[in-house]
Amino acid sequence: MLRNMKLGLAAAIAVTTAGVAGAETIDATYVTGHPPVFRWVRLVSEAFIPTVNKELEGSGYAINWQEQYGGSLAKVGEELEAVEEGLAEMGNISSLFDPAKLSLQNVSYYTPFVSSDPGLVIETIDGLHDDPLMRSTWEENGLEYLGGPVAVDDYLLMTNFPINSMDDLKGKKIGAPGPAVNWLAGTGAVGVSGNLTTYYNEVKTGVYDGIIVFASAALPGKLYEVAPYITKVGFGAQYAGGIGANKDWFDGLPEVVQDALRTGGDAYKAAYLEDLDQAVTTAFAEMAKLGATIVEVDEDFRQQWASGMDNVAQTWAEQVDSEGKPGTEILKAYMDAVRAAGGTPVRNWDQN
Repeated sequence: MLRNMKLGLAAAIAVTTAGVAGAETIDATYVTGHPPVFRWVRLVSEAFIPTVNKELEGSGYAINWQEQYGGSLAKVGEELEAVEEGLAEMGNISSLFDPAKLSLQNVSYYTPFVSSDPGLVIETIDGLHDDPLMRSTWEENGLEYLGGPVAVDDYLLMTNFPINSMDDLKGKKIGAPGPAVNWLAGTGAVGVSGNLTTYYNEVKTGVYDGIIVFASAALPGKLYEVAPYITKVGFGAQYAGGIGANKDWFDGLPEVVQDALRTGGDAYKAAYLEDLDQAVTTAFAEMAKLGATIVEVDEDFRQQWASGMDNVAQTWAEQVDSEGKPGTEILKAYMDAVRAAGGTPVRNWDQN
């Protein structure tokens, strides 16, 4: 579908330059499938774009932004293709919805119960991108990684039934994003792939009995209305993607513009973490006030869940290795970095 759209839209969003207020203007379209109600979209307008604009002041260059959010140009999971094909110059690339194309970036989603600290996860995986091997998966898809990593807060279960033990999950249909479906292996629940844009209606209409989601998105998505039982399992915070640019377009930009875009990615990361920390506290308080029942499982429950799973991380690493990419190497690097930073994984996926 995107390739067909390209012919009709290419002329409208092609990179052009023209003199505006004494500066050479570069047209750029930014795409996300999610709407601005979610912070990773809202902060594009509030942090990334203003920072880039400020960095370009006095440089002789300016960017004329076109912001295409909420599926107006590409749906959730289609952003990579939209940017790769030149339908947009930049976008929020959700690696969790492209596990085959951005396999290495999904290492955290195959290692649940490792860390509930989104700052630790963001800094760890963003840091791994210093390795050319980590960046190579972006480049293979015609993208340039600009930073701006997105991590989501500690994943939890939201259901339309109470959970008192693992047995309560048997036979239940649980929606989960991308690789997170694997977290349900061994629980007796039936995992179904889904995303935030559809969860509400799917639980409401009985397609799912519950969802694996995170608090900071559950509140704006009003998921507590259809899944009022919130169980803090401690699946962990996860790296979900970052800002990517069409590589051919990026490589053709003046160095000062390239530097401004990278600085924008750094500003986005800082703003994202600050905003997220405040939002998580608010989300739990508001959902409780609105009638949600919130419980946290004990360590025995968490250990039972983690130890009962197949080692999905090593299975993932071996599959990625077979594709000629360093899956085992990245898995070990990620786990080592988390432990070195003080993280205490419930299960050391690289070791057992």
